[in-house]
Formats: sequence, C-alpha cells, structure tokens
Amino acid sequence: MKIRTLIRHIREGLKNIGRNGWMTFAAVGSVVVSLMILGVFLTLAMNLQQITKDVEEQVQMDVFMIEGTSRSDISQIENRLKSLAGVKSVEFVSKEDAVKQMVQKYKEHRDLFTGLEMENPFPDKFIVKADNPRQTLELADRIRTFPYVEKVKDGREVVEKLFGVMDVIRWIGGALIVGLALTAVFLISNTIKITIYSRRREIEIMKLVGATNWFIRWPFFVEGLLMGAIGALIPVGLITVIYTYALDNFANTFIPLLPLQALIFEVGGSLLLIGALIGVFGSVFSVRKFLRI
Repeated sequence: MKIRTLIRHIREGLKNIGRNGWMTFAAVGSVVVSLMILGVFLTLAMNLQQITKDVEEQVQMDVFMIEGTSRSDISQIENRLKSLAGVKSVEFVSKEDAVKQMVQKYKEHRDLFTGLEMENPFPDKFIVKADNPRQTLELADRIRTFPYVEKVKDGREVVEKLFGVMDVIRWIGGALIVGLALTAVFLISNTIKITIYSRRREIEIMKLVGATNWFIRWPFFVEGLLMGAIGALIPVGLITVIYTYALDNFANTFIPLLPLQALIFEVGGSLLLIGALIGVFGSVFSVRKFLRI
C-alpha cells in the first residue's frame, strides 16, 4: 500500500469518527464501561494474587533438635538441610537465642523471664523455608527422618487449609476475569456492529461504484482501532487516579498493594490491547457482511 493511500485511509477514519458523532459516542461509551469493569476486576485480582503469594511465602517449618545434640552434629544437620533439594533458606536458632527473642518480644514483662538463662526450656531449632511453599509438607516428611531431629512443626492442618483456600480464590478470580472479558467482547463488538449497520448504504454505494473490498475496509479498520483505544484510555486513566488514592490511604496498613507503575503497566497494557483488538475486528467483520453485493 502506498503511503498516500494509507494517509487517506487514516484521514477518512478520523472523519468518520467525527461525522457519526452519536454512534461513535455510543461505541466508545460501551468500550469505556465494559473495560472499566474489567479493569477494576483485573486490579483486584492482581492485588489478591500478590496477597496470596505473600501469605504463601510466610509458610515455614520449625525443626527441633534432640536435647543435648552437640554443636558438631547440629552443624552437620545444617549442612544437610541446606543441600536438600527444594530448600530455600535455613536459619539456626539456638536455645540461647530463643530466650533472647522471647525477652525482646515481651520486653514490657521482662521480669517474668528472670532465670530462664539458667534453666532454659527452649530446644535448638532450625527455621526452614521451601523454594515452593507448596512443597513444605513434603520436605517436612523427609526432614523427620534425619538423625538428631526430635520433631518437625509444619502446621500441616493449617497449611493444607491455607493452600486450599488460595486455590479456590485463584479459580474464582480467574473465572470472573474470563467471564467479564467475554462479556466485554460481546458488548463492545455488538455496539460497533450497530454503528457499521447504520452506514450500510454508504458501504453499498462505494461497492457499486467500483471500490475494492480493502479500500472500503481500511477506514473502518482505523475507526475501530481508534474507538477501541480511546475507550480503553479513559478507564486506564480513571483506574490510575483511583489506585493512586488507594495507595495513599492504605500504604501504612496491613494490606500490601502492588506498586502503581507495575500494576498500570499490566492492567493498562491489557485494556489497550483488548480495546484495540475488539475495535478492529468488530469493525472489519461487521463491514464484511455488507461487502457481499
């Protein structure tokens, strides 16, 4: 295609947007509403995914050593734990450190811990985390077979329930996102079809005077692309403003929100891509019906 012809198609597409004001407004409005709802759910889903990931990262196990285990044996067990496949980190907490941590944690009641250093009830232990939190229980079963290990506290019941809840949340979130995306595609494409249908006479006349199918399609291609992109930019801007407000108000709470730049890059990029593709394909496929003369 010649540059001059391409410029002509772009110019015609821009003219069509202004020429068909109300229908363009309806199409862009449909894109804005549909993608705004989808964008809000995407934002919530991404933050929920981050929260579940943070919760899973806190899963760990306590490996308690048999009382009286020598330091050399403890050192050997530590090396064995670190070399175990699937282990992310190993932290040794001696019985002396355990007392210090307890006193520091409840320093306002320091007097209650007088004498603990002399008769220390805490065992030496390792705090072990898995590369994949879902492998924690499997690793715990293997570590239980190690020598000098008295017991392994892995919170089996809590961990299994936790992962079960996380899976349900992910499945529900994924199903909602897919459902909303399909609904948005249906609403937007049908609104664009209505705008094309209102100009079917124009298409038929161009066809009768000898215009080729692609000569007719290109302005509608540009028009659909622009309507989809404009309709996506508006919700991206609104979500940016709302999310910035949320970050300012929840920054110091227990809710760990994703950084604005990372979220807007993914959500904004997804909405722009969806809006542009739906606009283009909605226009091209709608025009095709009226090219059969």
